[in-house]
Amino acid sequence: MPLNKDIKKVLVIGSGPIVIGQAAEFDYAGAQACRVLKDAGLDVVLVNSNPATIMTDNALADEIYLEPLTQETVKRIIEKEHPDSILAGLGGQTGLTIAMQLAQNGYLEKMGVKLLGTNAEAIDKAEDRQLFRDTMLKIGQPVVPSDIANTVERAAEIAAEIGYPVIIRPAFTLGGAGGGVVYNEEELRVIAYNGLELSPINQILVERFIGGWKEIEFEVMRDSVGNVIAVCSMENFDPVGVHTGDSIVIAPAVTLSDKEYQMLRSASLDIITELGIEGGCNCQFALNPESFEYSVIEVNPRVSRSSALASKATGYPIAKVTTKIALGYTLDEIRNDITGKTCACFEPTLDYVVVKFPKWPFDKFVGASRKLGTQMKATGEVMSIAPSFEMAVMKAVRGAEISLETLNYKKFPDDMDVVERLHEQDDLRIFTVFKALKEGISIEKIHEITMIDEWFLGKLKNLADYEKMLESGKLDKDYYEKGKKYGYKDSTILKMAGKLPEKTLDAVYKMVDTCGAEFKAETPYFYSTYDSDCESREIKRGEKERIIVLGSGPIRIGQGIEFDYSSVHCVWTLKELGYEVIIVNNNPETVSTDFDTADRLYFEPLNDEDVMNIVKVEKPVGVVVAFGGQTAIKLTKFLDENNIPILGTSAEGIDIAEDRERFDELLEKFGISRPKGQTIMDTEDAIRAANELEYPVLLRPSYVIGGQNMTIAYNDTDVKRYMDIILSQKIENPVLVDKYMMGTELEVDVISDGKDVLIPGIMEHIERAGVHSGDSIAVYPPYNILDSMIDKIVDISTKLALSLGTKGLVNIQYLIYRNELYVIEVNPRASRTIPYISKVTGVPMVELATKVMIGTKLIELGYGTGLYKIPPYVAIKVPVFSFEKLNDVNSELGPEMKSTGEVLGIGRTLNEALFKGLISAGFKVGHESTYHDNKYNGGVLISVHDKDKPEVISLAKKFADVGLKIYSTPNTGKLIRSAGINAEIIEEFSDGKHVIEMLETGKIDYIVYTGSTAKSTIENFIKIHRRAVQLSICCLTSLDTANALCDILSSRFTQRNTELVDINHMRSKRMRLNFTKMQATGNDDIYFNNMNKNIPSPESLTINFTDRHYGIGGDGVVLVEKSDIADAKMVVYNDDGTQTLMAANSIRCAAKFLYDNGIVPKTTMKIETNCGVKNVRLYSFNGEVRSAQVDIGKPDFDPASIPMKTDTYMIIDQPVNIGGEYINISCVTIGNPHCIVFMDNVDSVDLNSLGDKIRNSGILPEYINTGIARMIDRNTIKLRCYERAVNGESLGCGTSAAAAVVVATEMGLCKKGEDVTVKMPGGDVVITYTDETIFVNGDTRKVYEGVVEY
Repeated sequence: MPLNKDIKKVLVIGSGPIVIGQAAEFDYAGAQACRVLKDAGLDVVLVNSNPATIMTDNALADEIYLEPLTQETVKRIIEKEHPDSILAGLGGQTGLTIAMQLAQNGYLEKMGVKLLGTNAEAIDKAEDRQLFRDTMLKIGQPVVPSDIANTVERAAEIAAEIGYPVIIRPAFTLGGAGGGVVYNEEELRVIAYNGLELSPINQILVERFIGGWKEIEFEVMRDSVGNVIAVCSMENFDPVGVHTGDSIVIAPAVTLSDKEYQMLRSASLDIITELGIEGGCNCQFALNPESFEYSVIEVNPRVSRSSALASKATGYPIAKVTTKIALGYTLDEIRNDITGKTCACFEPTLDYVVVKFPKWPFDKFVGASRKLGTQMKATGEVMSIAPSFEMAVMKAVRGAEISLETLNYKKFPDDMDVVERLHEQDDLRIFTVFKALKEGISIEKIHEITMIDEWFLGKLKNLADYEKMLESGKLDKDYYEKGKKYGYKDSTILKMAGKLPEKTLDAVYKMVDTCGAEFKAETPYFYSTYDSDCESREIKRGEKERIIVLGSGPIRIGQGIEFDYSSVHCVWTLKELGYEVIIVNNNPETVSTDFDTADRLYFEPLNDEDVMNIVKVEKPVGVVVAFGGQTAIKLTKFLDENNIPILGTSAEGIDIAEDRERFDELLEKFGISRPKGQTIMDTEDAIRAANELEYPVLLRPSYVIGGQNMTIAYNDTDVKRYMDIILSQKIENPVLVDKYMMGTELEVDVISDGKDVLIPGIMEHIERAGVHSGDSIAVYPPYNILDSMIDKIVDISTKLALSLGTKGLVNIQYLIYRNELYVIEVNPRASRTIPYISKVTGVPMVELATKVMIGTKLIELGYGTGLYKIPPYVAIKVPVFSFEKLNDVNSELGPEMKSTGEVLGIGRTLNEALFKGLISAGFKVGHESTYHDNKYNGGVLISVHDKDKPEVISLAKKFADVGLKIYSTPNTGKLIRSAGINAEIIEEFSDGKHVIEMLETGKIDYIVYTGSTAKSTIENFIKIHRRAVQLSICCLTSLDTANALCDILSSRFTQRNTELVDINHMRSKRMRLNFTKMQATGNDDIYFNNMNKNIPSPESLTINFTDRHYGIGGDGVVLVEKSDIADAKMVVYNDDGTQTLMAANSIRCAAKFLYDNGIVPKTTMKIETNCGVKNVRLYSFNGEVRSAQVDIGKPDFDPASIPMKTDTYMIIDQPVNIGGEYINISCVTIGNPHCIVFMDNVDSVDLNSLGDKIRNSGILPEYINTGIARMIDRNTIKLRCYERAVNGESLGCGTSAAAAVVVATEMGLCKKGEDVTVKMPGGDVVITYTDETIFVNGDTRKVYEGVVEY
């Protein structure tokens, strides 16, 4: 158990989807944290929306909620699970911000939940720009001249005082979001506005820009008693001005003098001590290269991206130690798991160099600006370890998946002015520098332009000089060895020098041990060198057979964290089966590169020679390539040619799936259809092929990964534009031209052992074919496919898997077009949907596939064959994009993948799951404050391409039906108007300015754009989309997604009425629930016996079952439960899932339900409600209860109880301005608030309109019930009721009837103590109002009983 004995149950907040600025490093950190908590014997509750992570695996927490990471959802989980503690510092900025908001508004204290680790005050000091600045000044730490602004005007004043250029840094944001360097007031006003919008506390720091200074980071650690250590120093290759996530980073810092190092180390320890941080912390400094002057840039009071790099660079598990500190341990009590001997208060010592190289997404966004600044753009990174910087940077470039093995960038123009190019601060700068060095430009000149330290330039010059030597042909044994120590592959040396020595060198491997070899490491991981001693070969191997698993390299668009999930599960399974498992990967952010995942880890590039060197050392019985995405698969042919056994599907089977002609032959053999296509090499051929196939056509290079460089062409102009781009990129591979069919796309993951096949699930995409599968919303199980078609899919999937000789996993993508099934492609490897389907179905897909690979029969594994049983949930994968960081790219969805991550929504129905998925993905789905009478007040802008015109009318009608105002561009608007739907046409769309003004003034809540592909139109759309993203306005570029959004808006789901699904305790089949439908005065509810508390989510159940078309139908749901203070308890849910305090009709029916079902076998009973215990008397004749009387207590006239904005104590028959008209109203609370209006004629009034006006008056609460009444005589009242519970007029309301009699009595129209009959459309009730209480007497009827599945 932890040292703090008060901790029993901990809520861990994850970081959500992979986005630029917050990637897999938090899966790694979160997984470590969860394992520490579990090992300590704690009950671990996890909330995270990302299904692709190891962190959300069932073994890592006791309760796992794949739910939206919002304040509202986290509150509901706390109320359900009752944790005593919350751990938020391992969930990135997302987790930290949620926890801080809950702490600052007093919620955590109210619920008795303690924030573990660093307290809220310390976090505020680091995150709040003003508090941070004040704290630094207090302890004498220099900060860059700056000031805090909460408005654009104040920012401009500060900038004028400081002097341009300045840097804008928003508080509490991620990856530099919303910030940037500005050089004049015009730029400042744009960036400052954006920064204030994105900051959750509406605060920015305006700071003098110190470009050209060195950027240095220290990862430091502190425990609760004040022990502090520096774990690792890191230095950016780029000077200040490039976000550290976009800079090449070196660890340890290599250009500092000892005095500079000690100065910044001491500053880091002083800072973490003053802030009082407990756990890991990242301190960033700017250091003047010409003096000892420095400034503190910022402090991250949490585990960060740099923490993951520092952990992997040193072997010091920062997240693990941070978690143990949070539990009360001190550094001297925590063991270093790498050495097994030292404790965590030993500072790591490095006898090697580590280089981190970013992976940018510019290959996906050809037209995007490659300029780097203070806002991060990289999607991932690789790390290399070597004895020298030269070797480390060469290994990093080789492993970065950028098709380079050296620093020679192949796509620079031949006539490029390299000196001019050096001024460009972009992702290609290191290659420009290298080219300049090879062309003889001096280090001094390059330093003067770039401010890159001369030490780095000198190291790069060593490489440039070596290559010049190679190109001269002077290669001898010494030069060859020098090249190997510089990190060159044999094939590269051969290509440059034209020869190799007779005897080539094999790599040797050194061990990462955290202490400069002072202590022997017990959990070895290795890096390659070309010294004489090999520490890996020296390790005594046991008798276990060895298997190498190839990882997936850097996270990038098209290949994300889901492949690391698969690799890790493969490793775990092989270890359980008794193998010694070796993993090869170079991504420092991942669980696969954690020191204790595999038996041995090689931090090496996933390259032919690098992998082969490891094979020579380890001599495995086989290599697994199926789980490392395309990175690993592309090594299949090389391994096979070198007679290295490939476990699972053979190289032959993989080649058939990847080779177009061979695969077409296989499909033809089984009579399986595929869209027709041709292979072409130039523009003329492309236009000819497109016309032969008939437009539209899909164009793509033949080497595609993640849909890279794919497009749909609708005419010759589109083809020519595409081919011009492709040919300008010097792409040598053929281009494929396929007939494009706009049908329904499906995806199937299959496990096969070569004889039998298991299909865990079939997924249907909401967006039609043409949107990349990674960017599509995927639904499991399929929601719109006939069973006969599913049978056909299962049959064809089985045939394909078996004919390919699949042993393991294969992913098949299908298209249904005009009721015909087509195969789009087959991927003989793990796909990005594996984690999602595994978690939802409970089928451990990677575990089964791994066991099959090593020879286990599928039939023996306990999950059967064929299509697996479908669980009682719908699970929807929703893509997440990072357009706020890449704000100049075209966000329109198409065949080229653009998403960086994904989230999952799980619900009982399609709409519930989709609602949760969209909320998790950051969509503002329905603004509850603007929702009245099943309609929304807001606007939608629609502009569609000609191809989408036939469908736009039905979409516009859907938006209009939910109450949104339609805005539209001229051509689209005319079409919408022609169908009789109101649409305001925006003539000024062309420059985008008018639309942006409408976004900023709140007129537009949603944008639907599938407009022209003309360059000028796209440029304007990019401007509009950029502003929409900054304002969190939903922007959709697929009509299918827009239609799904409309369905969600009309579904009435909110974050308060969905089911919270714990994936560790999901129902395996639908529950069968007995219900009774009952009514009193036409007020019909559905009654359930919940005495055993077996209904998991009454709110979600209510939404589904009150629907009069797709459910049982009713005004609400009533649960009858046990009570400690009465005979029973009644909980009433309105049809939107919210609870009501009191319902006089419902309580009478509840009493009958209790009596009829023998739960309370007496005619007088006490029933607990949300507003106290009420006495009910039943009237039974011949054993049948037909009516009941309930004592509902005294009325409350206090306006504060309603609540109502007035200084008057009692509002009876008083004139109030309602929507510009004075109406005499009376207000009273009888459990629920009521507004009663007496008038002479109640029949002719538009009650829904009046009720809506009163709810929106701003004087009364939105949940007020309105009744209009007329006195028939002294003992009879006619009443019509507008109920908030049904968002409109109801047939009857017991408390409204009581309110009408109370008001009439106070007006002198009735007498106390007399029975008054209130006539409502649904029937009569008798009200008796006395000095002590109110009695409601009326009928109660059972409509019918039944059983429903939930």
